[in-house]
Amino acid sequence: MTLAIALTTVCTFASEEKVAPKVLEAFNTEFSTAKDVEWSIGEDQYTATFNYNGAYVFAYYNEEGDLLGLTRNLTPNALSMTLQNSLKKNYSDFWVSDLFEVAKNGGTDYYITLENADKKIVLHAAGGKDWEVYKKVKKA
Repeated sequence: MTLAIALTTVCTFASEEKVAPKVLEAFNTEFSTAKDVEWSIGEDQYTATFNYNGAYVFAYYNEEGDLLGLTRNLTPNALSMTLQNSLKKNYSDFWVSDLFEVAKNGGTDYYITLENADKKIVLHAAGGKDWEVYKKVKKA
């Protein structure tokens, strides 16, 4: 959840020279084939945005170079059949406006934003299990 919030937080762009050497070393070891890398520095973390195997990925590091988590945007077809079927069964009158994956500590969570004319719903699936309502917003 913290990573999802961090995605919406505005960070100051930083040149590679300002990124801690431990962070750069950890990133280059883990993502040696990354392309188009851009760094931003937040209050307690470094964020690398980059292209990795054809997908744009966000990697979050602390000052010690520890990878805190990864996020990437997805299409609904990238979800497991269980999650796709649950969406079709329970939310067929909604469209998908946002979907992303959060990988951290060996687990993967998904957040999806669904909308219709009247409301917006954000769902969360922990560990790829069934969806739970994370947030509901009534449209004006």
